[in-house]
Amino acid sequence: MNSSCEFLNASEAARRLGISPKALRLYEQRGLLAPVRSDAGWRAYGPKDMERASEIVALRALGFSLAQVARVLTGDASGLEPALAAHQSTLEARLREAVEALDRLRSLRRDLARGETPTAGELARLLAPESGHNVAFYLPWPWGGERFELRDIRPLTYITGPLGSGKTRLAMRLAEELGGVFLGLDRTADPSSHSNIESTIALLVHDGATDSPALRALLTGLETPKPMVVDLVEQDLDRPTQEALIAHLRRRAPGSPPLFVMTRSNSILDLDAVGADEAILFCPANHSPPFRVAPHPGTPGYEALVSCLATPEVRARTEGVIAMRR
Repeated sequence: MNSSCEFLNASEAARRLGISPKALRLYEQRGLLAPVRSDAGWRAYGPKDMERASEIVALRALGFSLAQVARVLTGDASGLEPALAAHQSTLEARLREAVEALDRLRSLRRDLARGETPTAGELARLLAPESGHNVAFYLPWPWGGERFELRDIRPLTYITGPLGSGKTRLAMRLAEELGGVFLGLDRTADPSSHSNIESTIALLVHDGATDSPALRALLTGLETPKPMVVDLVEQDLDRPTQEALIAHLRRRAPGSPPLFVMTRSNSILDLDAVGADEAILFCPANHSPPFRVAPHPGTPGYEALVSCLATPEVRARTEGVIAMRR
């Protein structure tokens, strides 16, 4: 091995990349990285490892699943078009928002030149698109009626929390207040709608998913123009299917109605892959009001959030467990 100054340990490498050491280990497990080992057996990341890891992080930021990342790194372009098209649509939507914000800014400057002072509300709207979704209501049991507000709802929001935290009731109330649909665990596929999802099934299978009744029922349920709230989106889906599914959901067209997914799987909610158009809503065990958690170590609620997430294999073993309270 070259001199130690050219190599970083896992913690240092992860910090420079803006991810967790756990993510680096996952990339290694998937064969995407192969760091050398020090004489003491510790992983060591050299310049080439860091360059490769940076590419992986960038591809993940584009919404690629790990299976897609693996193909791209080997020069396989199959399945790349939908991901790039989705990213283009996202950038075009952001460009339209920026143009609209510029128009509002120019209008305010013209008003100011005429001696008309803009209101605080007009100034605040410069920071957010006018089409943003907001919702406010009084929380149901077990919260006891506290008022809850969720502003600037993102295209994709994860809802999680420990067993018995009330997240299902919150999810149902969100669907009601948004005039949307709550897709429960009793979802079944409608054979008459299969033709609408066949292309999606083909893309997901190409990305490593397993074609199954559970996946078809979920995709059928997602065929709605209304805001959607999904109960435990990972139900009966294996790890590769979950990873392919969440990559697909991240590629939803800009302007699509908000999507909320309940989850306790770290393959669905990969904290190192959460993008700017995603948010995490956490329901605490002590029934404090739900709140947003930023996917960064040290932020409020992060450690509690991490403790709620588990691998698909662990989630499968604990399926059906019910929290009991006296």
